[in-house]
Amino acid sequence: MVFSSVIFIFYFLPFFLLGYYVSGWRAGALLAGSVAFYVWGEGVFVFLLLGLIGLNYAGSRWLDATSDKRRRLAILAAVVIADFAVLGFFKYSQFLAHELNHFLPHAPLPEIHQRLPLGISFFTFQLVSYAVDVHRGSVKVERDLTGFAAYILMFPHLIAGPIVRYADIRDEMHADRRTTAHIGLGVQYFIVGLCQKVLVANIVAPLADHAFAADLTHLDATTAWLGIWAYTLQIYFDFCGYSNMAIGLAFLLGFTFPKNFDYPYIAQSITDFWRRWHMSLSSWFRDYVYIPLGGNRHGLLQTVRNLLIVFFLTGLWHGAAGRFVIWGLYHGAFLMLERFGLGRLLERAPRPLRHVYAMLVVMVGWVFFRADSVPQALGYLGQMFQLGQFAPPDTALSILLNAQTLAALAAGTLLAAPLLPAVMQALRAPRAEPPRPDLPGRLETRSVHALPIPLLAAGFVLSIAILVGSTLNPFLYFRF
Repeated sequence: MVFSSVIFIFYFLPFFLLGYYVSGWRAGALLAGSVAFYVWGEGVFVFLLLGLIGLNYAGSRWLDATSDKRRRLAILAAVVIADFAVLGFFKYSQFLAHELNHFLPHAPLPEIHQRLPLGISFFTFQLVSYAVDVHRGSVKVERDLTGFAAYILMFPHLIAGPIVRYADIRDEMHADRRTTAHIGLGVQYFIVGLCQKVLVANIVAPLADHAFAADLTHLDATTAWLGIWAYTLQIYFDFCGYSNMAIGLAFLLGFTFPKNFDYPYIAQSITDFWRRWHMSLSSWFRDYVYIPLGGNRHGLLQTVRNLLIVFFLTGLWHGAAGRFVIWGLYHGAFLMLERFGLGRLLERAPRPLRHVYAMLVVMVGWVFFRADSVPQALGYLGQMFQLGQFAPPDTALSILLNAQTLAALAAGTLLAAPLLPAVMQALRAPRAEPPRPDLPGRLETRSVHALPIPLLAAGFVLSIAILVGSTLNPFLYFRF
């Protein structure tokens, strides 16, 4: 069940919200609804998740009750290793077996076919961050098992993020969440995310699929560039839209989730891009991998090593395939280049040139991310840069390039920049209610313009009409 579905919007969500607000046991209602949501799509895998929750709850309680440093470290290591062992088995065992068969052709390993539980990368990182934060003393251990389970299983972030650390919402977990102060803001965020997903990402997806499914020997530069343009918009509006829907749902429940995207396609460098793209993941790797490794505090070589480790893991987090590792290391290489000289050159370059550079690097990287294999990615890039091979659209491409797709491409390109906030600012549109003072560092609601109700209503109705009349409603990050 995805947020951008008729079943979720008109059946699950209304009944859940009714029970959530009527029930006197908020954590229990949230847990029950989240279990139902996960079971709908994943069935018995909910027992795996419940088992991990029990393990981390018990381990963290034990950790909190122990003062001996060595024993605390041993407990933390056991919990974290168990979490990553489960992730490794389900997500990487088949990949490792396949790769080892290349190196050991005379002793082939059996093929492992394992279905990936939805959201396993997201909830594993949340479990690990909680255990590490308890060990560091940066959060108080949660003694209420129902509350802890509700935090991990909370359906707005369970299967697609953003990665919500316990420190972000601990106070809200223990607060009276009957307030309706942010319901209007939650509805706005949800509708905006729904429009991003349905009116842009879903509509441009067939164009990207067509280009990447084409025979490379017949792929011309026109189709290749249109395909990667469509995919660049699809992956952003797909994931950003889903994140905005999650933030909106969190507001409806009385929680404030961290912002996950900040217009990454206006970045002036790859360093800037990673400050804006999937921000909850970037900050997780910074705080739990890069800084513990030493960050940039121990000289050039160790800084390079730490960056490569982080971006190797970033690529691997997205998928068990060589193309994801290449994508991660590719971005890490540009971050190193910018840190050690290229960044200073970019600072002296005109802004349009910096933007073209950043977008070109990002789009080339997305080819590896979208392709089915490294050879296909290299072949696709070869066709993209055969600049003399531009050709008029063929019949199939002409059908795909209809008025609806062209409008989505144009709207997506414009709205990937902060055009709407600029227009609302020029019109002096009212802002949403100010942030609560007891939530320092959270998403600042005062920076969000209240969009006109007719605009939100029109976007919602149009999105629902398209959902009802279409069978195409993929979500890319379910695979990761």
